[in-house]
Amino acid sequence: MISDLLNSIWFEVFAALLAITYLVLAMQQDIRCWIAWIISSVMYFFVMLTAGLIMEAALQIFYLIMGLYGWSQWKRKASSQSSNIKTWTLRQHFSALSLLFVAVVCFGYLLTANTNAVSPYIDSFTTWGAILATYMVAKKVLENWIYWFVVDFVSVFLFLSRELYPTVVLFVIYLIIIVFGYKAWLKSMNTHE
Repeated sequence: MISDLLNSIWFEVFAALLAITYLVLAMQQDIRCWIAWIISSVMYFFVMLTAGLIMEAALQIFYLIMGLYGWSQWKRKASSQSSNIKTWTLRQHFSALSLLFVAVVCFGYLLTANTNAVSPYIDSFTTWGAILATYMVAKKVLENWIYWFVVDFVSVFLFLSRELYPTVVLFVIYLIIIVFGYKAWLKSMNTHE
């Protein structure tokens, strides 16, 4: 019975709806976004595991931890008058992207050599890219939206290959919301400067 529920398309649809709720609330800098994030992450752990996307399943565990971290970061900064949104320097971006490249190559190789993971390098890219972007959200770095756009664009094709259609729709919706999220955070940052 539980197995049928986890394999149900409705389980995936509900997880996707919670993920959309997270993004809309995050765009508004509403701390409740992290509740939707945590619940969606737990649900997506099972969706990704069932689909054979090992790194994506592992990513959900990280998301759960980052949901708690993000909640604590935003709660601590909530008392401040400013939006706390900041940008990274080119050096910070270069360092982050260099680490991302190394992680993708290493984990893609490890998955190829030791597992039957589907699309190991793409799975590694979307996973490690999401880890980086998630950290940026928790720290309220404006460019997180740009990183998310690239990661989610690639994810659309990964999930299409696994026939995770509700998740594909989710990530297409993400791509649209991301544009508005970036504009909203940029406006908030400029208003509070």
